[in-house]
Amino acid sequence: MPYSHHSHSGQFCKHAKGTLEEVVQEAIIQGFEVYGLTEHVPRYRMEDLYPEEAGISQEDLAFQFDQFLTEAHRLKVLCADQITLLVGLETEYITQVDLDNLQVLLERYGDRIEYLVGSVHHANTVPIDFDAVTFQRALQSFTNEKNAADPPTSQMEDLLCSYFDAQYELLQRFHPEVIGHIDLCRLYNPSLRFADWPRAHEKLTRNIRYATSYGALFEVNAAALRKGWDAAYPGEDVARMIMEAGGRFTLSDDSHGPQAVGLNYAHMAAYLRRIGVDELWVLERSEVVNPGGRHTLPRKIGGKWWEHPFWTGAFV
Repeated sequence: MPYSHHSHSGQFCKHAKGTLEEVVQEAIIQGFEVYGLTEHVPRYRMEDLYPEEAGISQEDLAFQFDQFLTEAHRLKVLCADQITLLVGLETEYITQVDLDNLQVLLERYGDRIEYLVGSVHHANTVPIDFDAVTFQRALQSFTNEKNAADPPTSQMEDLLCSYFDAQYELLQRFHPEVIGHIDLCRLYNPSLRFADWPRAHEKLTRNIRYATSYGALFEVNAAALRKGWDAAYPGEDVARMIMEAGGRFTLSDDSHGPQAVGLNYAHMAAYLRRIGVDELWVLERSEVVNPGGRHTLPRKIGGKWWEHPFWTGAFV
């Protein structure tokens, strides 16, 4: 303790800040014991690039990811006496092209990729976490002849179902060790409760049970707090679903630069204590191969995690 399994840097992600080494050095300063480096995988269609990536080619993105792995493993060795760095990636699923190329990428890099943060950021190929206007565009993309005359609520459930179906396919195919921000689909609707959307709730339940069955960790992601939520991802209703299913939690700051390393961790810890999360888990290297074919397995944090000196004075 403390630790994070999900991070980004401006060196390899255009909407983040700072270098990867600056992110690592800030984690060391704050006393992190385990820190995961997980830049986004390349995207494979020009129409999937974000505005700040204008002018970047697919070859540039592939080279950038290769450079990330080189730098991450350099820092892993360089800082080994100060911090345990895990080198992974965060997935994308925009179209089937992304999953097919992820398979190729994993085969190419082998053990250099130690784990996956399994995330979905799109619905109907439209980003759902870029801004509220773009989210509305994603929502409107679910209008068709069948539901054009229906109230917008039907579009919302279609979007939620699409998101969870994409997530499920990702889980089945790659068995990511960490489930990234499982309820990102309600970023701009934080008061939304999945129990009010029966089809979506059923799919979410399916995903939680499946991820739990193969031993995945569900990240508690502090980024929601900096985006205006009063809780981390997952929100309380989903967190309780995970607890009821016997799922296991880990921590992530989802930092996008050194300024966000450990940001809102005290608030996240208070949230976890309030909803009764008494166990936290961390990934570590293992000689045993996990269900995804990689050499990392979860380890339970011993004792009462909230009594670690890192949290002293953070909350009562």
